[in-house]
Amino acid sequence: MTLTARKPARRRSEVPADVRRALSSGELESANLIEWLIVDQVALLGTLLEQLELDAHARRVLAAARPLKRKGVMQRVTGIGALLHALTESLSLRERLRVRKAILAHRSDMVRAWGACLLCAEKHVALPERLAKMRPLAADAHFGVREIAWAALRPHVAHELDRALRLLEAWARDRDPNIRRFASEVTRPRGVWCEHIAVLKKDPGRAAELLEHLRSDPSRYVRDSVGNWLNDAAKSRPDWVKTLTRRWLAESQTQATKAIVKRATRGLRDRAGEKSRETS
Repeated sequence: MTLTARKPARRRSEVPADVRRALSSGELESANLIEWLIVDQVALLGTLLEQLELDAHARRVLAAARPLKRKGVMQRVTGIGALLHALTESLSLRERLRVRKAILAHRSDMVRAWGACLLCAEKHVALPERLAKMRPLAADAHFGVREIAWAALRPHVAHELDRALRLLEAWARDRDPNIRRFASEVTRPRGVWCEHIAVLKKDPGRAAELLEHLRSDPSRYVRDSVGNWLNDAAKSRPDWVKTLTRRWLAESQTQATKAIVKRATRGLRDRAGEKSRETS
């Protein structure tokens, strides 16, 4: 069996040595979250710099990257993305474009994820242009690249929230389920491995128009995200989520809407069950 046709391990300790080497040298994409977590990102960075013929910068960049080994995985990803951004900014325009193009098209999903962080580290970029640059990564075939893409863009969305919500409505209507899911994930009130969007925790109704486009989505991948979005909101605004989901069920009789509402209200049901047991 080839490495590309392998069955991914369920535990870190079960990842074979040859798979670890291939992941950390950029020769192989991770097949699941376990493999994604065990990539030696500093070793991969060294390989990337050699591939890009940036050996003159390698010692300095790797010295700055090594302390990231003691950080969490998201800090390693964003930290290396920031280092690559700083490196490209020191290059000539022609070299900068060459290097960025190579990173964004790299075989390794982890390198492309760094590319998402690199793009989001750029300053003085208007939000519509930033979204356009991120779109290929939001539609990437690999789950890890897509997740890092929305996480990296999220601070910019939070900074210009109302404008972002209007721009993302078109994404919520897109034919690609990866793009539709991105519109949901990047605006979640709480999210995973990221800072919360305080405004949406307090007033989730500001994203109502975007969510309306997704209330009966044919893709389970998207439906799960919308359900999680509303479950986030229900932790601080249960009244709003109850009103919204009741209306959705009254107006949309599809199984897709019912699945979203079931996922969205799981926290509400759990809390209702706890209160019932306390009073019994």
